[in-house]
Amino acid sequence: MTIRAILFDLDGTLIDSLPEIGGSMNAALERLGHPVHSLPDYRHLVGQGLVRLVERALPETHQDQLEEACELFRELYGERVTQSQLYAGIPELLEGVAALGLPQALCSNKPHAMTEQVAAERLAGWTWAGVEGERPGRPRKPDPAAALELAERIGVAPGEVAFVGDTKTDMETGVNAGMVPVGVLWGFRDRAELESHGAQLVVTRPPELLEWLRQAAPRTDAL
Repeated sequence: MTIRAILFDLDGTLIDSLPEIGGSMNAALERLGHPVHSLPDYRHLVGQGLVRLVERALPETHQDQLEEACELFRELYGERVTQSQLYAGIPELLEGVAALGLPQALCSNKPHAMTEQVAAERLAGWTWAGVEGERPGRPRKPDPAAALELAERIGVAPGEVAFVGDTKTDMETGVNAGMVPVGVLWGFRDRAELESHGAQLVVTRPPELLEWLRQAAPRTDAL
């Protein structure tokens, strides 16, 4: 197996956004007069885009408030979106990927403008071959459209791209795109979920992923 490029999910993979997402959603629920969720609950509510998050967080009996709740969440989360911190070891991982000469890109279900904002304010220290979030008119992950667009832009065959993420949505995206799905355990979900949805590799810490990439990347003189 040769890996020539990497697509990273964002939330739960590079940034620990659970406090900001959960806090914003709970604030929206409180404004609407609904019960809130515990922060750990949000590990299983996130991963399939903003609308799906809000739909899951709202009581089943109040789905008619979905549009209003989405607008509230966008407003509240927009104030906090760049507060999320990188996970420990991520700066070193991204530096290591750059040293290997591997193009890297972001492929998220976070709204595109917010994805770009986080990339600009939290990930500006690294070069990104592309940044893609959820856009109107394009299906979100696990549909492979965005991932395949990025691979084409980079100029690498899908089978030589590692798709790195922390949820079943990411693993299914990698499978659907014909890429190599790699699961990480420092994010929102567990090993069983990742492996049962197609992960070819599951890593516990960023240095483990970097070591695997060193083995899978082309030799420097072949780049």
